Amino acid sequence: MDILTFLPQFGSVFMTIIAFVVALSVIVAVHEYGHYIVGRWSGIKAEVFSLGFGPVLYSRIDRHGTRWQVAALPFGGYVKFLGDADAASGKDGEAMADLPPERLRQTMHGAPLWARTATVAAGPVFNFILSIIVFAAVMMSGGKTAEPLTVGELKPLPVEGITLQTGDEILGIAGGDLPPMDETEPYEAFLDALPVQALLDYDVRRDGARMTAQGPHLLPPLVAGLSPQSAAFDAGLKAGDVITGINDRSVVAFSELKEIVEGSNGAPLALDMWRPESGPFETTLTPRRVDEPQPEGGFKTEWRIGIAGGLAFEPATEALGPVEAVSGAVVQTGEIIQSSISGLYHMVTGAISSCNMSGPIGIAQVSGAMASQGAQSFIWFIAVLSTAVGLLNLFPVPVLDGGHLVFYAYEAVTGRPPSERALRVLMTVGLTLILSLMLFAVFNDLFCP
Repeated sequence: MDILTFLPQFGSVFMTIIAFVVALSVIVAVHEYGHYIVGRWSGIKAEVFSLGFGPVLYSRIDRHGTRWQVAALPFGGYVKFLGDADAASGKDGEAMADLPPERLRQTMHGAPLWARTATVAAGPVFNFILSIIVFAAVMMSGGKTAEPLTVGELKPLPVEGITLQTGDEILGIAGGDLPPMDETEPYEAFLDALPVQALLDYDVRRDGARMTAQGPHLLPPLVAGLSPQSAAFDAGLKAGDVITGINDRSVVAFSELKEIVEGSNGAPLALDMWRPESGPFETTLTPRRVDEPQPEGGFKTEWRIGIAGGLAFEPATEALGPVEAVSGAVVQTGEIIQSSISGLYHMVTGAISSCNMSGPIGIAQVSGAMASQGAQSFIWFIAVLSTAVGLLNLFPVPVLDGGHLVFYAYEAVTGRPPSERALRVLMTVGLTLILSLMLFAVFNDLFCP
């Protein structure tokens, strides 16, 4: 057997592992740095900042007396504060008993309630800040679509007779006036009314003069993006591919593709494809059931192949200001939080499949898939995952940051912390719950379709 036949598969697995480790390391480092820096500002001394667990590969001690280290198992990290018995911030009663009052104040367990609360909350908050910074940076680098809609660069399409050119300002298509893209309802109504034809008449302004040009359907059956772990991704489709036919039926608009896939009821689809660098080819894939969040809330189950559509050309863009970018990034982060909470609720109630919950294997696969689609896609994924990690850590489960915050809320109300015995029991329950959830998620990764 030729070992070279395994090299592509090995390379894919290797890339998946590397992408997962990089994504997780960035998110964990930011999360733990939040704990560390706010703890330091609050007067709590950090003894160890570790990226990873297990044998230490590298370490150094800074001028504040904190040991910064990189460990061999890169699947997490921790900050060990003065007075902690372990990486989980358990109380070291014997060590604390021998500390003078000024040193006791520097421990997590001897610090004022406000300092402990701020230090614990800082981890998830820093995850959200990372997400907002990344989203804003990506939005600013891409800019916003210029108004009026202007052709930046035509995408390669298997359509003849196109006279539309770079720089054309689009005023209307097929006799209808083009509304601004940010006016959602009029714009969607305009798209729905477009004739399903390979070539359409475009009313454009070119070099100051108004004229008619021939252009492709505004939303052709073009693969603008791929969803990880989807039928299209697994079939080897690439961004830039064009679907020219399905089951011997010609398609010229993305709406036709969407209609056929949604009405397939999961039956295999024979696709006629066209790739810019190599020309026509054929493939077969089977749509999968997907639970999609809806703008009004809740979820809707649809058949999908995992293709995102796009315009027939790259639109010209204009600069996006930092205030507008940050505002959009905050909205994006909020939408991820809202859809995550909604998804969890609907899984618990049985409204959608529990297979929507992914574990470390699934997350690693998505990491590799996003990395394979380019640096920007991977960086965007890190921001999405950072939001999810921040949200997860705020759940009121003992051993998570949210559980500690609940303990601090109890202390604020009653004037005393929970008893050591109660804390031990609750932490054991919380750890059991988290481990059970992880096992369930891994089961999903291995056995869900």
